[in-house]
Amino acid sequence: MPKAPAADQLRLLTVQELDTHAAQARHRLESLESRVELAKLLEREGELTGRRIEADTAISDLKREVTKAEDDVQSVRARAKRDNDRLLIGGQTPRDLQGLQSELEVLVKRQSALEEIELDAMQRLEDAESVADGVVAEAAVIAAALADVRARVESESAAIQAELADITRERINATFNLDESLLALYEKLRAQHGDSGAAALTRGTCQGCHMSLNPADLAGIEATPDDEIVRCEECGRILVRGTTA
Repeated sequence: MPKAPAADQLRLLTVQELDTHAAQARHRLESLESRVELAKLLEREGELTGRRIEADTAISDLKREVTKAEDDVQSVRARAKRDNDRLLIGGQTPRDLQGLQSELEVLVKRQSALEEIELDAMQRLEDAESVADGVVAEAAVIAAALADVRARVESESAAIQAELADITRERINATFNLDESLLALYEKLRAQHGDSGAAALTRGTCQGCHMSLNPADLAGIEATPDDEIVRCEECGRILVRGTTA
């Protein structure tokens, strides 16, 4: 059975406590509410960017549609003006006059229909521009919120990073001159058990897995020399004796 000074085994609990605090700090760092909020805001910002592109594309298409409708109306108006001018000049035969009047009637109906198309396109353009304005306004709100949340993430992260730096310094002191084989075993077990490689044996219970040892195993541990490293039969962690807490 491997051995390590009993005092070093007791010091291992301090190392374990620091490692637990470090793991908790890293978890807080990764799960900051401000980070969650930031992720949601970034998602919303991406959605708004997509909507802005769609709105700009729609506006561009509708502007071309309005321009075409305006050109069509202007073309009909120009044609009607030429026909009216010809009527005013006179000199046409009755047949020509009848043809001009018939064409003017058709042009009036055509102009009315094209103006309806133009008005519809202009209304849809106005609606699209209103949507784009709404997206821009919301994007501005999101941008301001992002600036605020990013500042909070930076501040909260810096505080936890400083805490982790302090824990790292304390751990260096706690492991100074600690039995190398004991520390190596602890690190191996900690990797297997998620940052927990050692636990106190308190009132017959392993504080790592919180399982009570059976009387036979407990008697065997109590009979083991203090410098021998014992392990929990349930979870495999190093059991540190000599604690009452």
